[in-house]
Amino acid sequence: MADAKDLDELAQRLEDARGFLHIDAKRDELARLDEQSAAPGFWDDAARASAVAKQASNLRDAIGEYEAAVQRLEDARAALELSAEDGSFADELAVQLAALAEDLDALEVASWFSGPFDAGDAIITVNPGQGGLEAQDWTEMLYRMYTRYADAKGWKETDLDVVPGEGIGLDKATIQVEGRNAYGMLRSEMGVHRLVRISPTDAKARRQTTFASVEVLPVLPDDIEVDLNPADVRVDVYRSSGPGGQCVNTTDSAVRLTHLPTGIVVTCQNEKSQLQNKEAAFRVLRAKLYELEERKRQEELDELRGERMDNSFGSQIRNYVMYPYQLVKDLRSGVETGNVDAVLDGGLDDMVLGYHKWLASQ
Repeated sequence: MADAKDLDELAQRLEDARGFLHIDAKRDELARLDEQSAAPGFWDDAARASAVAKQASNLRDAIGEYEAAVQRLEDARAALELSAEDGSFADELAVQLAALAEDLDALEVASWFSGPFDAGDAIITVNPGQGGLEAQDWTEMLYRMYTRYADAKGWKETDLDVVPGEGIGLDKATIQVEGRNAYGMLRSEMGVHRLVRISPTDAKARRQTTFASVEVLPVLPDDIEVDLNPADVRVDVYRSSGPGGQCVNTTDSAVRLTHLPTGIVVTCQNEKSQLQNKEAAFRVLRAKLYELEERKRQEELDELRGERMDNSFGSQIRNYVMYPYQLVKDLRSGVETGNVDAVLDGGLDDMVLGYHKWLASQ
């Protein structure tokens, strides 16, 4: 019987998921964190307590999704037994099988995000390439795409440094995205994004090609050590250039950090106070320094192995063509769609998941 065979195959996939998602280990870890949370004085260190609570919440969500699939399997088995006696349950069985297959697809996707920071939050920075007003407009379009995508995923998005361009678009956009697997998912966006369209800023309505670079960094947990000496950082304050209320625009609330040994500059101006902007800027700087050290380490390993690897940052990863035809194509995975407007409105899942599926197959 086809339905029974389908059910057996789905049951095996669910058992496999229990293994590759390390469900038993997650339950043990959650029990340990819950025990910590119940200890006297747990909330005396608010930052640490918040991090533990967030880790526990992520574990609880992952276990809950697995347990929901287990319950769906039981419901499908019950529908299969009933359908043998009453044919009217065949439709219910088909619904349960389809839903269980979707649940298992989602569990398998979750297994791709096993890196040390994949489950955590992300910092996205979009910078315009050459092209003046056109590049600034493209930067704002990408900023809007990522904020819409975050909204659609139920993630929290916070502007850290969104700088208006001269007359149109954005000169820069840095945002923090908080949500389960946010960094793991959004790693797919690192690189150069290319736009082809009739420029709205060109009086002769000529076709223009524009570029913008996207950087994606993890928000590092507090227990990750980064070689950052405060004495090596110059802190400048200045007046915010963007919208954000009367207080933001009439006080020196914006912060610029310059890491003197590396020359890395980080700015933050979208929080309400100078202290909040300084904390956010140091968060971004820690992530940049960590990423820099990891890149150096990887290059050294590649050299020892005799490998020459292309650095993905700075390479063109995706084309968005709006004229003379409509197409978004990821140049790594080959995933493409003709619905450019939907992608730019935050419909990124096919591109993001297509990239990770391609990466897992390499």
